[in-house]
Amino acid sequence: MKTLLGSILVLAAAAAGAQPPAGAPPAATAAQTQAQPTRPAAGQTQAEKDLAAGYVLGPDDVVEVTVLGQPEFATRARIKANGTIQLPFIGEQKVEGETALTLAAKLSELLRAGGYYAKPVVNVEISSFASRYVTLLGAVGQTGLQPVDRDYHLSEVIARAGGIRADGADYVTLTRANGEQHDYDFEKLAAGGPEDDPLVHPGDKIYVPEADLYYIYGAINQPGQFPIKGEMTVRNVIARSGGVSPSGSIKRIKLYRNGQEQKVDLDMKVQAGDVFTVGERFF
Repeated sequence: MKTLLGSILVLAAAAAGAQPPAGAPPAATAAQTQAQPTRPAAGQTQAEKDLAAGYVLGPDDVVEVTVLGQPEFATRARIKANGTIQLPFIGEQKVEGETALTLAAKLSELLRAGGYYAKPVVNVEISSFASRYVTLLGAVGQTGLQPVDRDYHLSEVIARAGGIRADGADYVTLTRANGEQHDYDFEKLAAGGPEDDPLVHPGDKIYVPEADLYYIYGAINQPGQFPIKGEMTVRNVIARSGGVSPSGSIKRIKLYRNGQEQKVDLDMKVQAGDVFTVGERFF
């Protein structure tokens, strides 16, 4: 009964804007409640925890800070190398390592404690993402730096870059910031489960090499050079080029590998640099 009475007194005092009576259990304010971070799921890496909580600010990111109804406070600033920005009234503030939500709560408390605003409603928007990015190189639509403002899977980053080019290999090399490297089959990235399509982290490098090539000439419908996709056989090579021409003979195919002529079996595996010539049949 005593505990129940104390709780009722606290709620009544909060509703009236008065201080709770001595000895009563403290009530959490709305600001304190909103500032509580979301607990990360068990088994997450630190980078995944950071991304799950929101984009973590760093040097060269650009932020816009406003206070509702107070246009004189509106500020757009690039975070300095020391992780700070300059703000009206409260001066230089460390913002590196904060998210938009935690920074808004921090600035709101500073403005309230300093007596500048009674109940400031602070909003923080990130205008430019520069400190947390992955590097994308190789045979993709658009190489360069891509910001990771949330948790992205490897396939999503490649899709944002325009996908793998036609001359790209059928695998992707992911190099972590710590130097750990792993190759991922592109078909599994597209259709596999989470273990086949990992999350990327800031500082990762993604590289799509150009595919190995083979060459085919002679009495074939589509001669030229082509990328090797998966485990191709000579039979696949002929089909890829639309078959032999009317004057060609599938029995007169020659293979030159490493400068040496080799016997041809339609089910043999194609290797990088193989050169095929299709001869004409005897009439």
